[in-house]
Amino acid sequence: MAPRGLSAEKKRVKLVEIFHESKDFFQLKELEKLGPKLKGIVSQSVKEVLQGLVDDGLVQADKIGSSNFFWSFPSERGAMVQNRLNSAKETRAGLQKQLADLKANIEVERAARVESDERSAALLRLASARSQLTELEKEMSEYGACDPAQVEEKRRAVTLAHEAAIRWTDNVGLLLTHFTRQNGVSAADVRQYLGIGEDFDDLC
Repeated sequence: MAPRGLSAEKKRVKLVEIFHESKDFFQLKELEKLGPKLKGIVSQSVKEVLQGLVDDGLVQADKIGSSNFFWSFPSERGAMVQNRLNSAKETRAGLQKQLADLKANIEVERAARVESDERSAALLRLASARSQLTELEKEMSEYGACDPAQVEEKRRAVTLAHEAAIRWTDNVGLLLTHFTRQNGVSAADVRQYLGIGEDFDDLC
């Protein structure tokens, strides 16, 4: 019997060995009995280890009737590894082609940008312009509230607020007139009750 206290990886290896050595199909209950007996895997951990192997594609599973069966043959694992290897080779070939294309494009661009005094001077002017733009943007951000865009935004906000104030003042006037007519009370009494001053209509 194998020693107790197996690591998680050792349990995986030994559980797979049960399949490969027997080349048979098993149910979970059978594996929970064979695990401790043949490989020293604690019965309670067999289900978790088995599920991990199924998730990784190292053990196959299928339901037949009301029972779940598990199996894994050495040839299947070899085929799976070969498929992964082929996929990795295809990916590598694709990346190598991309690299070759990038190198070719770099050479084409480099050939089109022959070093000259004129080009060097243009690059210096470009660097200077970029530096100046950065400084101006920094200076603009320091002014903050004086930013023309912010000023215009605030101006629009004030206009909208003024229009809203006029609209609501008119609405209050209409409601006040309607209420006094319907209830036969004076507008002065309603204004006083609501705390509306005589200059209310002139606020806007």
